[in-house]
Amino acid sequence: MSSKVKRAIFMLIFSEFLVCLGISLVIPVMPFLRNELHLSALDMGIMTSLFAFAQFVASPIIGRVSDRIGRKPVLAVGLFLYMVSEVLFALTNYLWVFDISRLIGGLSAAMVVPTAMAFAADITTKRQRAKVIGWLSAAFSGGLILGPGIGGILAGIDYKAPFWVAGLLGLLSTIALVVFLPSDKDVDLPEEVAENATQTDLHGNWADLLTKPVIILFIMILVSSFGLQGFESIYSLYVNQVFHFSLDNIALVLTLNGLTSLFMQVAMFERLVNWLNETRVIRYCFFIAFAGTIWILFAHTKWEVIVATLFVFTAFDLLRPAITTLLTKISSKNQGLINGLNMSLTSVGNIVGPLMSGALLDMNTHFPYAVVAVFLLVSYLFTYVIRLQQSRV
Repeated sequence: MSSKVKRAIFMLIFSEFLVCLGISLVIPVMPFLRNELHLSALDMGIMTSLFAFAQFVASPIIGRVSDRIGRKPVLAVGLFLYMVSEVLFALTNYLWVFDISRLIGGLSAAMVVPTAMAFAADITTKRQRAKVIGWLSAAFSGGLILGPGIGGILAGIDYKAPFWVAGLLGLLSTIALVVFLPSDKDVDLPEEVAENATQTDLHGNWADLLTKPVIILFIMILVSSFGLQGFESIYSLYVNQVFHFSLDNIALVLTLNGLTSLFMQVAMFERLVNWLNETRVIRYCFFIAFAGTIWILFAHTKWEVIVATLFVFTAFDLLRPAITTLLTKISSKNQGLINGLNMSLTSVGNIVGPLMSGALLDMNTHFPYAVVAVFLLVSYLFTYVIRLQQSRV
């Protein structure tokens, strides 16, 4: 890789980490916010849903815009809006302003996360891409993992402190990105990428995008995000109710998962893709997630549940970058739109998954994971369709 490509990738990783850190900073502050301002659970739920809703609506539109005008302007505006969102949250005590802040935050995430993935796909060869997308996924996961801990420490000083710090980081990162990130045209593309760029209209159109392999992968993105959120959103309630997990037990599981996730995405993801290829990684991850979910349903001890949970979470953490990498390789066109739709479908799963699992948990403790297991099994079978379609492309 040239020095400009390496610098661009570093800035993309940093930007993705920062936005995901901001997303999760709010988690430990929510109880303080609710008690301090006497908000209802519905108020808090709406505030959270608005973020995902903004991502869902904006991601494909922003992806198309970045295909047209370039990645750097979209990333710069996205980071600036991230700063605005955090500062607005820190300044106000009015619910309607909190809601506006979350909408702006969702728009910011829609501009930064898929655009960073698209930029990475633009400037890397197919062989390099698994490594770089693994790094970006690790930055995504790392931000979500570290955010609650950092937010909790800062909230000990003042419950608005996490947002002031995030706003300052947003300002500094916006400046750094404008100064140090090369524009799309200034990056020295690898020879393979440069040849593809001269031979292909990188903006493409909807007809180029909506091929059978891509549609099937989009379905899998929806199912994987739905499954992860359906699994994760009620996990603490389920294991506490069924297996009597304490807060320490739950914290242990989430910490082990965070460390395992970072290791697998940074150190192992590229090796797995080179060894097995993306389709097999996706297939095995769906099967492992399915088997782990079934194991939890029939487990008898806490240690069985902990081990099975680590298998499920690790499979989900590898699924996302594997599907994203395969998407970017199937089509050299529409990278912004592809990654925007990727984020939009993830947002749908993030909204629907917790709602479904919560409703099913009220009926029977085992219903949510039984339904998640069925969806994972169907997705596993779908991976054989991807293989057949890919062989014809």
